[in-house]
Amino acid sequence: MKRTPLYDEHVRLHARMVEYAGYEMPLQYTSIKEEHHAVRNRAGVFDVSHMGEIHIQGSEATDLLDHIFTNRVRAMTAQEIQYGFLTNEKGGVVDDLLVYKVNDEFYLLVVNAANKDKDFAWIKEKNNFDATVIDKTDSYAEIALQGPKAEEILQTYTETDLSAIRFFTFAEFEIADKSFLVSRTGYTGEDGFEIYGENDDVKMLFSRLLAENEKLLPAGLGCRDTLRFEAGLPLYGHEIDADITPLEAGYGFAVDLRKERFLGQDVLIRQKEAGLQRKVVGLELLDKGILREGYDVYHEDERIGRTLSGYLSPTLEKPLATAIVPMKNAKKGTIVTVKVRKRMLQARVRNKMFYRRKKS
Repeated sequence: MKRTPLYDEHVRLHARMVEYAGYEMPLQYTSIKEEHHAVRNRAGVFDVSHMGEIHIQGSEATDLLDHIFTNRVRAMTAQEIQYGFLTNEKGGVVDDLLVYKVNDEFYLLVVNAANKDKDFAWIKEKNNFDATVIDKTDSYAEIALQGPKAEEILQTYTETDLSAIRFFTFAEFEIADKSFLVSRTGYTGEDGFEIYGENDDVKMLFSRLLAENEKLLPAGLGCRDTLRFEAGLPLYGHEIDADITPLEAGYGFAVDLRKERFLGQDVLIRQKEAGLQRKVVGLELLDKGILREGYDVYHEDERIGRTLSGYLSPTLEKPLATAIVPMKNAKKGTIVTVKVRKRMLQARVRNKMFYRRKKS
């Protein structure tokens, strides 16, 4: 297994290490619940150096991205970030990702760790433009500082006014006398920053942040998943995959069907015009139990779908899940049953965004 530049720090902090996307990563340091609540109420810092980074450069870099990416690249300004999808010819999702625009001829793509090799090969295969595609994953280390206290904590290490960094933008500036690229997107439902830099600089900052801030906890992959789940954010292989389109998953805001043709666009246009046949929804369990991934969902004794993710929500203290079901069963308030081993448990269909942070 690969190790990130922060591996020794995780060992020093007695993290429980697991394999994820070919890396030895921290699942938790204390408990998933404690780290989850720390991010919701104060702040947590994650090692996300396993994420993939791809550079697209050249005179037709924008043309290539417009061909493979569902959102509108041409409307972006420098230092703006867009969320969207790589889609296949059937409209299914190859991956979801963030596109950082440096300038008209230089973009940084941040892709999921488990998909980065596949994504790189996919983009190279579709590159019939005057553009160069470079896998730069090994050149970046990254931490994510997330939570309502994130700005307050990070501001003490930089002279840059962090309040000027708007949501889904980025900038390059010094933190603790070292140069970093800093964005403000988040994968937790909370405010926060993604901080990219040289290996030793990121390791230094990670160590200093934890040593000098009592309000801050190290946070592992376990609570990263429960946090994104509560906030209605997708995980590839669960709420989105090669057979679930972005429209079915409920992320049509990141798909611009009016732009010049991208891969799978014709399928998505037909799907929207004809009306969706199925949809990813939220489920709230009414009986005692816990919902997990892969359980069959029934309505009036007919199997209609399956669960995609499921947890006892640490914030809401309720057993919740996402599921994909036919549109006729997707109405809020519909009662369904979920087969959990040998038990049939009742659940209510609801919005899949279980948690929304309070805006300051």
